[in-house]
Amino acid sequence: MNIQSGRTLQEARTSLGVSDVITAAKRFFVRRNSIYSAFAEKEGPNYVSLRGQGGEEVLVAAAPAEDGQGTRVTGSTYLFDQQLARFLDTLPPVASEVGP
Repeated sequence: MNIQSGRTLQEARTSLGVSDVITAAKRFFVRRNSIYSAFAEKEGPNYVSLRGQGGEEVLVAAAPAEDGQGTRVTGSTYLFDQQLARFLDTLPPVASEVGP
């Protein structure tokens, strides 16, 4: 497996709706300190493209999960992989994924 590929494309599922995920992504990346800040450059109803330090791009997309349980969130970036992972960790899990 290509290790870089695993870091550049990340996925999660959340109980948030699609528009709430996009709003959360914009808020999360604007609040990052200096070199990890990224600002919305393009967006649509189910995605946002953010631009950060040195032109680094972060893409976040959301869609209802195929099984109807929550929202599937996909993120892609080359250099901001740790920040993207942190963002995905801030999303509330789907109720059925919460442990006992």
